[in-house]
Amino acid sequence: MRIFLAGATGVIGRQLVPLLRGAGHEVVGTTRKPARAEALAAAGAEPVVVDVYDRDAIRDAVTAARPDVVIHQLTDLADQDFAANARLRTEGTRNLVDAALAAGVKRIVAQSIAWIYAPGEGPADEDAPLDMELPAIKGVMALEGAVAELPEWVVLRFGRLYGPGTWHAPDGEHARLARAGEFPATDEWDALVHVADAAAASLLALDWPAGPVNVVDDEPARGTQWIPVFCESVGAPPPPVADAARVGRGVSNALARARGWEPRYPSWREGLREANGPG
Repeated sequence: MRIFLAGATGVIGRQLVPLLRGAGHEVVGTTRKPARAEALAAAGAEPVVVDVYDRDAIRDAVTAARPDVVIHQLTDLADQDFAANARLRTEGTRNLVDAALAAGVKRIVAQSIAWIYAPGEGPADEDAPLDMELPAIKGVMALEGAVAELPEWVVLRFGRLYGPGTWHAPDGEHARLARAGEFPATDEWDALVHVADAAAASLLALDWPAGPVNVVDDEPARGTQWIPVFCESVGAPPPPVADAARVGRGVSNALARARGWEPRYPSWREGLREANGPG
């Protein structure tokens, strides 16, 4: 297939390009920064320098690419600017979806988040109610609603990413905070996933039925469980303990596993140590 990968130089995009090429797909990959085009070409993608906020430019780029599928891996979190990321989920996604519709694309796979479920008993599946009080929920709902306008769509609700290039890598922002003793552990529920496993799910999702799918590891955890392991993995002292702003809920990956996804890192316990350990 011919794939239009929006966000090809992002944390997941960098891992996804070689997976798509290895599976025999042609890849047109976008970046906002001309300096990154050469790296995309070296990875086997056809680079396109385009800003998703430029409606005409993104429409022309998708039309020219003639893709069978659009993959949306765009984020705007480099500076931990959550308002910018919310704008991307709403306005950026709107522009990308409109471009796909104008080009006659039938299928889209898009990145969302898994920590959006309302508190409840047991890990949440994809039909569980969402937490309408969550600050990020408006942007998430805008993204998922827009994506669902295409005839065939898959929304991947990723857990908190760790691994190379993420905030939880040894050189990431959360590692810096942890080493400064400023990354507290709370009783809030979390779900994690290694970035390589997120990329692998993105490849498999090209053939999945429509709908949302949780892409998280096998072990939902409270912050008081996983954050001390994370701190140890990046050479930080044990974290301070704080009250949780929200309780949240664990998340189930049963649907993704039923569709053939098998995470290389089934648990953050081993995954964090391997991802962040020496060598």
